[in-house]
Amino acid sequence: MEHSENLVVKSGKISAYIAAVIVVFIWSGWITLSRMGVHTNLTPYDITLLRFGTAAILTLPFSLRYDWKSIKWHQILLVALGCGFPYTMLSFIGLKTTKAANAGVLVNGMLPVIGLLFTLFWFKEKVSNMKYLAIFVLLIANLLIANLTSGFSASYLPGILCLLSAALVFSTYMAATKRWGYGMKDVIAFVPLVNAILFLPLWFMNPSAILSSPVQDVLVQMIYQGVVVSVFALLLITYSVSKLGSGTMSVFLSYVPVVTAILAFFFLKESLSFTEQAGIVLCSIGLLIYSKS
Repeated sequence: MEHSENLVVKSGKISAYIAAVIVVFIWSGWITLSRMGVHTNLTPYDITLLRFGTAAILTLPFSLRYDWKSIKWHQILLVALGCGFPYTMLSFIGLKTTKAANAGVLVNGMLPVIGLLFTLFWFKEKVSNMKYLAIFVLLIANLLIANLTSGFSASYLPGILCLLSAALVFSTYMAATKRWGYGMKDVIAFVPLVNAILFLPLWFMNPSAILSSPVQDVLVQMIYQGVVVSVFALLLITYSVSKLGSGTMSVFLSYVPVVTAILAFFFLKESLSFTEQAGIVLCSIGLLIYSKS
């Protein structure tokens, strides 16, 4: 009996690791696609509306069946907005002036560091020395990939601050779902709908280019942002966090800069310097150390 239970637990963890790897590729594609999107006619407000508006329509049947009477609104809002429009808007604004690879670093590369703080101070859990080492290696690796000193100017500072703020916001989402035990059925019911409702007034107050943009640009953002990221990836992240914890998931997401840099090299023609290549190798080493700790 105990043996079969161990197999179930092990199987659950393996599927959670697979889900985390899939999220890494989806998130990397999201950053690359968003970088492309903000340089089309579409505004960051348009992309955000297409993302959560599409997701809200698709998940409306789940929202209508959800038990809204028993919810705690402060928890719902913290979880929903943690992976919602504050996160995406901060990311889109940062992507206006920051390379996709750098954005992947500043948002995802900082997640293990912020996740460590949540683990120590909110969950009150102990962290092994090997995990400290792995997080330090990942931080150095991501800073190498960012290569912020190359051609840096003060004009980049607002974008960098926005991306760091996005990392903090998203870390809050992962920690909150683990802390309060929200599962896939919960987040799929309220995250898209809450964000669509709260963001719609902001979209109306800002200029829009949806109607004047090519249909292809709009459809690409609707499908990838609204379906692949806001529904499919959201479910996978919630599942992985429930099985592995927010700290482990944040380490997996720290590998996003590696995949993003490679995708940006092929699709955005953003070159990879020697330090960025060294950072990619070091990031792989840091992930290996963490998995063995």
